Amino acid sequence: MDFKLTDGQQRLREEVRGFCLEHRTPEVYEETFWNHGWGPASREFFKKAGARGWLTPTWPKQYGGLESTHVDQLIIADEMSYHGLRAGMVGAGMAGPTILRFGNEEQKQEYLPRIARGEIEFALGYTEPQAGSDLAALDIRAVEDGDEYVINGMKTFNTHCHFSDYHWLGARTDPEAPKHRGVSLFIVDLKSPGITIRPLWTLAGWRTNEVYYDNVRVPKNNLVGARGRGFQQIAVALDFERMYPIGPLTRLLDELIAYAKQATSRGKALVGDPIVRHQLAEVAADLEVCRLFVFRLAWMLDQGQALGHESAMAKVFQTEVEHKLTHTAMKIMGPFGQLARGSKWAPLHGEVEYHHRWQVVETIYGGTSEIMRNIIAQRGLGLPKGA
Repeated sequence: MDFKLTDGQQRLREEVRGFCLEHRTPEVYEETFWNHGWGPASREFFKKAGARGWLTPTWPKQYGGLESTHVDQLIIADEMSYHGLRAGMVGAGMAGPTILRFGNEEQKQEYLPRIARGEIEFALGYTEPQAGSDLAALDIRAVEDGDEYVINGMKTFNTHCHFSDYHWLGARTDPEAPKHRGVSLFIVDLKSPGITIRPLWTLAGWRTNEVYYDNVRVPKNNLVGARGRGFQQIAVALDFERMYPIGPLTRLLDELIAYAKQATSRGKALVGDPIVRHQLAEVAADLEVCRLFVFRLAWMLDQGQALGHESAMAKVFQTEVEHKLTHTAMKIMGPFGQLARGSKWAPLHGEVEYHHRWQVVETIYGGTSEIMRNIIAQRGLGLPKGA
C-alpha cells in the first residue's frame, strides 16, 4: 500500500484543521480534553462536524454518511484528536457500525441518521465486576416478558453513561447456553425507569460509572441482530475501537520538542543534551510505527478485509508507546513534570502530568495488553492457548 496522502486527502486534513481551530472554543476543549466527555458546548461542536458528514464519513449517504474511505475517516479523527477533540465516539465508532452491519432497517432508520448528525451518543455497557477481559462471563440478565425484555443486574466502568442518550448493552438472554452463545446486544434508553447511574472517578480525573438495572423494561425491537449472537457482535465492534488515531500523542510530542528547544538546564538548552535528543528521536520513531499501523488498518477496511490480530497489534503497540512517551516527558521535565494544571510553574499547562495519569487506563480498556498479546499469538501466529 501507498502511505502517502493524496492531494485530496491532504486538502481534507487542512480543512478539518481549519474547522477545529475555528470552532474549538475553551468550553469545548474543557469538556472534550480535560473532562473526556460531552457537554453543551461540545454537543454543538459535534453537530457542526456532523453537518459536514465528518462523524460517519464511510456510511451510506442514506444514513448520513459521505460514502468515503476509512482512510479519510482516520484523517478526520486524527486531526480532531490532535486538537484535543474527542474522536472516539461510541455511537459513530462502535454502536453505529454494528447497527449498520447487524441491525434491522427500522433500527438503522431510527438511530444512524441521528448518530451521523451528532444528535445522540451511546455508552458501552460491557464490563461487570466479574467480567472485564472475559466478556463472555457477563451475567446481567435479560428475560423475555411479552413484547419486552426485563433486565436486572449491574455494569461497571461505563464511562459515557452520565452524558449519553443510549446504553449499548451486552446482557445474558440464554443462561443455559454456552457462555459465548448466550449473550445478546440491546439498545437501552438511559432515561428508562429502573436505571441508576453512580459515578466512579479514575486516576486521570475522568468520571466513569456504575450502572444498575432494576426491572428495566426494553422493547424487543431494541435487540440488535440475532438473539444469542451478541458476543460475536461485540468482538466485531471492539476491532473498530482498537483503531485509535494518534493525534493526541503527536501533539504531545510536538509540544515536548518545542519545550525542550526553549527550556534550559544549568544554563544550557535541553536539546543540547544528547540523552534528551535520543529520547525524543526514539519516541518519534515509535510514533511513526503507530501511524503506519493505524493507516494499514484503515486501508484493510477499504479493501474489504476483516480486522483481527492486526488491530490487537496496533492497540498494544500504540498504548505502550503512549506509556513510553509520557515517561520520557516526565524525565525531560524533571520535578516540574509532576505539577498539575493550575500551578503557575506547570510546563505545558499541566498536560504532561495529566497525560501521565491518563495513559495508565489506555493499556486496560478496549482489551488489556495481555489479552492483545493472546490474540496476536493465537489468531496471528497460530499458537495454542496457554494451559
